[in-house]
Amino acid sequence: MDFGKFKYQQSKKAQIAKKKQKIILVKEIKVRPKTDTHDLEVKAKHARRFLSEGNKIKVTVRFRGREFAHTDRGHIVLNKLLEMLEDVATVEAHPKMEGRIMFMVLAPSN
Repeated sequence: MDFGKFKYQQSKKAQIAKKKQKIILVKEIKVRPKTDTHDLEVKAKHARRFLSEGNKIKVTVRFRGREFAHTDRGHIVLNKLLEMLEDVATVEAHPKMEGRIMFMVLAPSN
């Protein structure tokens, strides 16, 4: 068996496999605990577009100063956004805190 020919065939198989793979990006949407409903609707519209393209979404809520004492408002904002997107998204990672940031990850539903 010709080793050069074998190596060439393996590289061609790898090229074809690489061409067929689908790259999933994680887009981030940032909100604050005091974000109003209209602004959330605009963010939801952007998120809907990202999900239709097949990307995942990381929704982050950043707390500053005294807002950190009211993390329940962050849960409310994330739940509102989830209600707006429940027909096109599924929760991949439920809301959790990391320092002063609360986040959740949404994936497109099939």
